[in-house]
Amino acid sequence: MEAGQPLAARVRPKTLDDFVGQQHLLGPGKPLRSLAESGNVHSMILWGPPGTGKTTLARLLSYRARANWISMSAVLAGVKDVRSAIAQAEIQPEMPTVVFLDEVHRFNKAQQDAFLPHVESGTITLIGATTENPSFEVNSALLSRTRVFVLKPLTQDEVCQIVKSALANEMPDLAVSAEALDEICSFADGDARRALNLLEMAVQLKNSDGLELAHVLAASGQSHRRFDKGGEEFYNQISALHKSMRGSDPDAALYWFVRMIDGGCDPLYVARRLVRFASEDIGTADTRAMSVALDAWDAYHRLGSPEGELSLAEAVIYLSSVPKSNAVYKALNAASSFVQDNPTLPVPLRLRNAPTRLMKELDYGKGYRYAHGEEDAYAAGEHYFPDEMKAQRFYEPSERGLELRIRERLNELRRRNQRDRGQ
Repeated sequence: MEAGQPLAARVRPKTLDDFVGQQHLLGPGKPLRSLAESGNVHSMILWGPPGTGKTTLARLLSYRARANWISMSAVLAGVKDVRSAIAQAEIQPEMPTVVFLDEVHRFNKAQQDAFLPHVESGTITLIGATTENPSFEVNSALLSRTRVFVLKPLTQDEVCQIVKSALANEMPDLAVSAEALDEICSFADGDARRALNLLEMAVQLKNSDGLELAHVLAASGQSHRRFDKGGEEFYNQISALHKSMRGSDPDAALYWFVRMIDGGCDPLYVARRLVRFASEDIGTADTRAMSVALDAWDAYHRLGSPEGELSLAEAVIYLSSVPKSNAVYKALNAASSFVQDNPTLPVPLRLRNAPTRLMKELDYGKGYRYAHGEEDAYAAGEHYFPDEMKAQRFYEPSERGLELRIRERLNELRRRNQRDRGQ
């Protein structure tokens, strides 16, 4: 390694025995350990968060297979680079060639398709690395020709092991306080490269013989935890927030809310999701839920961060705590399906307005029963669907919260309908 390279590059493991983490793939008898011991390598996708060793693992597997190594980044490379790599592989057909494509999800369909015939023919072995879900970002044709291995975020102990090794090999005479080391490992949030970069910056900023907590804090500045806006982790966390609120666990919901805000998520995105949740998962079980969600959204608009986040937190806790019902959500879906599957029928004349003389002469509005003029403001026995259609039931209120009272009232009105219709 050249001295001018970043610390993370200088301390990159040289053997699989030096590799830290991913024991579910590299432990005794595990798939990548067995593959390495066989001296072979096959096309694969390494999927995991940043700083978990995807590039290093690909390189080590390639070396164990004594393969020609060609590395490219999807950010900078194009089809021309793919063709160049294929040409290199064809020059040495007796030697396996591994083409490593970092951030494979950034290649478009045409660029990914350029690999297909050469992977299938065995001209190259493709190892792609991605932080995004391959099922969404990698072409199904290419995905079917590779095996996906999922890398996990490193634990704090594993990050500390990597940092300590870097200190021993690159900075053996540097005294590092326990507080400084703990902050570096905690700051990493499962990303070894992040920890090593912070260590390197802190060493550059220090003005004493040892590395103290103050140096690390000065180097770290304001940071966000792992939260890929718009990526896999984004949707995982919003899903966890939604399911925690649906499960009526305000503490877990608050935890995921704070995780998202701490990770840099736009609070207004959360506000929009809360409004959606109020309709989808609470509905008429507590009609105040929608008002609470909208008020929180408005309050954040007026206050901004960090004051407005308190209003959003209040909404998260309230929506988590009240009775739940998806009756409105199910009713809308049922009505939508019914309308799509059935013919368009005319509005009955009695239900039409008659603002002109001609309309009145055509019997628009004739026979309409004004509900407010009848007992309990209810026209028992009236049919509000098209005349050619039987009455349908889409909305089935639950027996929770306000919907229990709604259910009782609707059942009583249906009984009155049956009496009036002689059923």
